[in-house]
Formats: sequence, C-alpha cells, structure tokens
Amino acid sequence: MFRPDTVFRNFKNTILTKYGPNPAKMLIYTGVLGWFLSSAAQVVAIAVNDKIPKEQKMFLIPQEISDGAINVLSFFLVTSAIKNFASKLVSTGKLANPKIRKFLNETGLDVKKGLGQTKFNIEKLANYDQIKDDYKSFKNGIDVIGMTLGSILSCNIITPILRNKVAADRQQKTLAELHKIEQAKLKSPRGISMDNYCKSAALKYSSPYSGSLKI
Repeated sequence: MFRPDTVFRNFKNTILTKYGPNPAKMLIYTGVLGWFLSSAAQVVAIAVNDKIPKEQKMFLIPQEISDGAINVLSFFLVTSAIKNFASKLVSTGKLANPKIRKFLNETGLDVKKGLGQTKFNIEKLANYDQIKDDYKSFKNGIDVIGMTLGSILSCNIITPILRNKVAADRQQKTLAELHKIEQAKLKSPRGISMDNYCKSAALKYSSPYSGSLKI
C-alpha cells in the first residue's frame, strides 16, 4: 500500500545519509534543483497561456530556456568552484581554527614539511583521528560560507550580466525573423515592383510633411 509518510521519510533519510556530512554540497544541489524547477514552470506557464500571442511566445520561450540554463550552470559552477577553493584552504592548513592550529603545531608540521602546500591534506595524516571532529565541523562551516559567497556572486553579478547579453542577442535574432515573416506577407500593388512599393511606403511615413498638423 502506498503511504506518503513512508516515502517522505525514506527520501529524508536518503538525503541526510548522503549529504548530511557535507551540508554545503546539499545546498548546492538543492539550489540547482530550485533553479531548474522555477525555469521549467516559467516555460510551461508561457506555453499554455492563450493570452500571449504566438509571435511573443517565439521569443519568450527560448528566452526562458536560455535563462534557465544560465541560472543553473552559473549557480552550480561558481558555487562549486568557490566552495572547493575554501575547502582546499582548510585541508591544506592555510585556514584553521585555534584547535586545528594547535594540533598541527604539536604534530611538528611546518611549511618545509608540506603544510599549506596544495598536495598537503590534513585528512591523510596518521594521527588525523585526534582532530577529526573539530576539523570536520570547521571545514563544513567554511564550505557553507564559500557556497554562500558563490551563490551571491552568481545570482547578483554573473548571472544577470550573462542573461542580459544572451537576451539582447536573442532579441535581435527574433526581430530579424519576425521582419522576414512580415515581409513575406506583403503583396505589392499591380503595376509596381515590391522594391518600389517599399520605398514609396518608407518615404510616405518618414516624411516630416506627411499627414496633417493641427495647432
């Protein structure tokens, strides 16, 4: 028998088991999922809305899809990169709290023995278990801070710039396509060519003396 509470409990336990030791990674993936669902909902809403003309949907739907892709990729790549950089600072010993620093000093590690270098990893030390709990707690906190800074940078700076650039390019292409469609619908009057008809229409509506002027 299908029981929603059991399904939810199993899902919750799976998430906690897989991502509990690394909350920053869980926040990254849930953020990506949120961006994806939000963008998908926007696309569906535009597609089923009968009040939006077909011509506008030609621009809006591809625009929403490209915006969604930019949101997801920018968020995932930037937050992951900054989170991994922050994590590396902790694992190499360049960033440490007083307890970790004391542990490293008592172990006798210094710069000459690899401390602070990219290949150095505190977790691979023989006596790592002595500092494991404090280290994990501190590292998780730094990872969350790095992930938060990455999400702020992505959502407020990088993503808007990329979206505006892509939107401008998409708008130009869409306007060009709509212009071709409108041109194809035009029919020239008998006795004159299409080129002459277009030139005549352009002169008519661009002339400063066309129409009437009342004061």
